[in-house]
Parts: sequence; structure tokens; C-alpha cells
Amino acid sequence: MSNAAPNLVMIDCHDLGRHLGCYGRSAVPSDAIDALAADGVRFDGAYATAPQCSPSRASLYTGRHAHDVGMLGLAHAPFDWALHPGTRYLASYLQAAGWATHHVGVQHVAHDTPENVRALGFDTHDASHALAPDVAAHAAARIEDADGPFFVNVGFFEPHRHDDGRFGVHPPYDARGVDVPPYLPDVPDVRAEMAAVQGAIHALDRGVARILEAVDARPDARDTWVVFTTDHGLALPRAKASMYDPGVGVALVMRWPARGLVGGRSVDALTSHVDLVPTLLEGLGLPLPAELHGRSLWPLLRGDAEAVHDAVYAEKTFHTAYEPQRMVRTERYKLVANLEVDILNVPADVLRSPVTPHVVDTIAEERPPLELYDLTADPDERTNLADDPAHADVRRRLAADLLAWMRATDDPILDGPVPSPYRAAALRALGAEGGGTA
Repeated sequence: MSNAAPNLVMIDCHDLGRHLGCYGRSAVPSDAIDALAADGVRFDGAYATAPQCSPSRASLYTGRHAHDVGMLGLAHAPFDWALHPGTRYLASYLQAAGWATHHVGVQHVAHDTPENVRALGFDTHDASHALAPDVAAHAAARIEDADGPFFVNVGFFEPHRHDDGRFGVHPPYDARGVDVPPYLPDVPDVRAEMAAVQGAIHALDRGVARILEAVDARPDARDTWVVFTTDHGLALPRAKASMYDPGVGVALVMRWPARGLVGGRSVDALTSHVDLVPTLLEGLGLPLPAELHGRSLWPLLRGDAEAVHDAVYAEKTFHTAYEPQRMVRTERYKLVANLEVDILNVPADVLRSPVTPHVVDTIAEERPPLELYDLTADPDERTNLADDPAHADVRRRLAADLLAWMRATDDPILDGPVPSPYRAAALRALGAEGGGTA
């Protein structure tokens, strides 16, 4: 492969959703990401395939839904979910085709050892537990030193909460005011929390700015494809770990001057994280494997189509507990199947938030088997229409669609409750032969 091949810089971060200035949050200090959107293409209908870290990232980087590649929960101990052996990761396709592949920062799909990250297809791995300034410095150095063609994959921790429930060492930011999402009450505790969120986003944005400076300084900057996205929504009630739009709606921005991805265009069509691998492979001139679930977004980028999906899908099986849900979303409607009753949809880090007590009555409730929302009439998803006779046809159609997707993608939950890897570990501790299987 000649050095004329394009470069790829793909940046992801934890727990951001669409909480950025370029998505209408004017108080949020996201100047560098907003400028990237103003220079490139912003996707306004992008959705994660899971409202939680490891499953959403598994789909983002394999082009297949999480349950089909074995990532039904979090990858770190004590949960220990892992990709099925032989699952291809984006980096492995590029490495095999001649790109130098570098990972910097968080990946959260495999146990964070050099051996595991190399197995994903990366030549190098730096700054795995660092915060934004150090991650950005390492990433910028890789970009500045690369001869090309290269793939630099950057994972920022921010704006994830830390173990103590706070948003880390970054100071709160309220110089432009505080942007309170519409799904939360505007009370002092929430405003203080959102200022802390904005401080973490500011640190993330400064890191993105440093990376973009390194890209723009290269002689081949025009032929360097930059992609920015996040894994799922903010670590707040009714967002992270929930199937509401604040949990599964994500930012997706890209810029590639050499291929016309410029000009501050916006794409309104429904898109899924599972579409990124086929999109990237097609754009880089590589073949698309038949086993991918996603669809290339190049028809949208070229203006050849107005849509590539009638619907997008999401799932949750385990977070810190067994909370199985499946979701289908169209432009207007959303259907959520709750496969257990006691689904809190609030992960441990969000439970520590001072925001949670203000909304506990709306999150600690028994889940019906199905939830149906009219997103046009009820954008905050407050009124469940699953038992409304006037919406019986919509419910029937979406239920059939969701079930067909589960069957087509070999969803193991169709065969019964799914045990986690922890079960096998517990059986081994009891002395059971082999420990069972996950």
C-alpha cells in the first residue's frame, strides 16, 4: 500500500450523548467539537446499539450487534464479558490492509492489557488510564510522528463519573450558564451537577482540540478522516443505561476534506453505531465482510439516499445486574421490550448522583412487558401507549419487527435467561467440574 492511502483518526468518549453545543446545548464548552461539526458533517439521528459502555463499543468497532459477538455486559472485572473468539475488530481490518494501528486511552472492550489490545488489531497502546490532557498528548504525538497510512483510535474517559460519584478532577464550568436537560428538574442540585458535567466536557473538548491541531499540521491533513462519537448518554437518570433517547442518542461528527465531508452539513436520517465499520471500510476502499449487521452510510454522505434504515435497534442484558431489554426505534415510534420486571435502569455511578433522589419516583417503578412511545407527541417518553387500543397496529408492527431482528441476529435471550460469566466463576469456586459456561 502506498502512503497515498487516507489516514483515519477516530475519537470516542464515555457517557456524552449529544450534550454538545453543536447539538443545541449553548452553555456547553465544546468549541473544538462544535468547530469540527461546522467544518464537516453532523449526524442528528445517530443511535448507540446499547445504553452502556462495553456492548455499545463492541458494536461500534465490530459492525455487529453486541449479543451476537458475546458482549452482553461490561468487559471489566468482576463482570468479565468478552468478545467471542475470532470476532473481527475495526483495527484488525486496517492492520491487515497495511495501516499502522495505534490505540490511545480507553477501549473498554477487552481487559486492559497490552496483549489484549494487540489482539484487537493494534500495533501500540498508550495512556490507558490517563485523563484528557495526557490522552490528547499521546494521541497528538502518534499523529505527528506517523508516516501514514495510519489509524489512531483515541478513547477519552471524560465525562464518565469516577468511583466516588463525582465527575473527576476537572473544575465545574458555568461561564456560559448551565444547560439542564429537559428530562431533569431545574433545581440547585441538578444545576450543580450539570456544571460539573460541563467541566468534564470542557476537558474532553480541549483534548479533542489538541488532536485536531496535530491533524491539521500534517501535509496530508485533507486526506485524514476524523470521526468523533461517544458510547451512549450522560451518566444521569433517564439517560445512561436506559432505553430513552437520552440513553441511546449519540453525537456523531466526521470530517474528510478530500472526500467532500465538509461544509457543516447535517444528516437527519436514522443511523446506528453498527453502521460505522461498514462506512469506514467502504470509505477506505476495503471490502465489506458479509457478516456485518450495519449498513454503509455513504449513500447518505454522497446524497444518493435520504435513509438507510427504517428503524434502529438497541439492547441491554447486563449492566451491574441482569436487566434485559430490547428496543426498536423508528422516526416516530419506539417500542421497548422489558424481559424482566425489576429493571431500575440506573447504574451504580448514577445512583450516587445528587440528581437521582429528585427523579426516583419516575425510575424506581415496575416495568411492564412492553413500552410504546410516540416520539412526536411525547418526545420525553412519559406516556406508555402499549395498551392504548388506538396504537394497537403500531404496537403489533413494531413488536414483529423487533422479534424478527432478535431472530436474525441470534439473540440468545430468545432461548431463556442469559447467565453471566460470574455464574461460571461462582460454580468453579464451589468446585463444580468446569464451572459451567456463561
